[in-house]
Amino acid sequence: MKDYCGSLDSMTTKRIMTNHMGVKVEDTRICVVMVGLPARGKSLIAQKVVRYLGWLSIPAKNFNVGTYRRADTPAPSADFFDTSNKEGEKMRQAAARAAVADMVKWFNEGTGTVAVLDATNSTKARRRWVKEWCDEHNIETLFVESKCDNDEIIMANILEVKTTSPDYIGQDPETAAKDFRNRIRNYERVYQTIDEDEKDLTYVKLIDVGSQVIINNIQDYLQSRVVYYLMNLHIRPRSIWLSRHGESQYNLDGKIGGDSQLSERGELYASRLPELVANSVGDDRPLTIWTSTLKRTIATARHLASAKTHYNKLEWKALDEIESGVCDGLTYAEIAEQYPEDFQARDDDKYNYRYRGGESYRDVVIRLEPIIMELERSENIIIVTHQAVLRCIYAYYMNVPQEQSPWMEVPLHTLIKLTPRAYATEETRVPAMIPAVSTFRTKGSTAKHQ
Repeated sequence: MKDYCGSLDSMTTKRIMTNHMGVKVEDTRICVVMVGLPARGKSLIAQKVVRYLGWLSIPAKNFNVGTYRRADTPAPSADFFDTSNKEGEKMRQAAARAAVADMVKWFNEGTGTVAVLDATNSTKARRRWVKEWCDEHNIETLFVESKCDNDEIIMANILEVKTTSPDYIGQDPETAAKDFRNRIRNYERVYQTIDEDEKDLTYVKLIDVGSQVIINNIQDYLQSRVVYYLMNLHIRPRSIWLSRHGESQYNLDGKIGGDSQLSERGELYASRLPELVANSVGDDRPLTIWTSTLKRTIATARHLASAKTHYNKLEWKALDEIESGVCDGLTYAEIAEQYPEDFQARDDDKYNYRYRGGESYRDVVIRLEPIIMELERSENIIIVTHQAVLRCIYAYYMNVPQEQSPWMEVPLHTLIKLTPRAYATEETRVPAMIPAVSTFRTKGSTAKHQ
């Protein structure tokens, strides 16, 4: 149970505009300032926040101070981060100034809404310096401290960093881990947690991976939205598995939408799926199965649900395929013939085009937001759902631009494993080697299968 300290009742909400381009908060510029010792998941949180906001059409960008520092010092030892190392301190301050200056420039170009300043910001003096700089340029600040004393989580994060951090590329993993622990000790000597002395700041403290969340002085709508997302995060290692349903009769006929049964090859994939998942999971950990409410996904997951007694299964209406309105049950050739203007409009802007009486990809993203929140709260999930829905979920994890996401190929009879890491999300695709039609359509095509 999370303990929520602070209140959102006193929040003031800025005027919000909603149109076909999504939610827009006028005149808002926010710097999310990460705070915390190394190996506390700051970079993972930072990239998640940027990815989440971009997925919701809110312009966001990450400014990682380590990236600026690496331009001059690509692979420093732990001694570089010792406060008694004056030259190292000077170079780290220069990197922080460069990051903040670029952030201000990005805001002043007029396209940015939320910036994330990813650094330790480990002292009160450094946090005050960031706030004063932002105040001078009319940028709100939201400090996000990840505070963790759980040794198991810290060691897992050290393992993560030593294998994925740009600071340790090509180094022996054990040597890297030892150096990184020494770096942490150097920061621990000077680290100051956010406390009552900084009660004028707007901040969120995530303690021990969100087991306790302390909120202070949240100011407006967009800050509250970021806070709500942060309250649902955890940084424990886990994976998400994605699969389309098995090949359906509608797939064979080239039709979209509907609630058709699986084909013979689709049934074969359903029977093979438990083996694919078992080989990918690799241990006996609990796994939760999510499907849509449509027949083809439920049928695809039915053997998986019975294969392991500790596999729970849930059906989500939010995971149903994109609603195709008057085009439901038609082939693309029929749509082009009966609704030529709509067919062209969808090719021109597939993300924002809404089927007559149906949905757009943007609409699907909006209804998937609760799914994303639940995914961030959960451990290991396998989702068996539909092409358009998987495109939206995949785009969230892999940071695919909106205009590209509706055109991604998500093949049938393939299990996709996504593993979020501190600096990126790893992807593994496992084909079942069971033939299926391709439902991928290029712009302008009306082919039945391609």
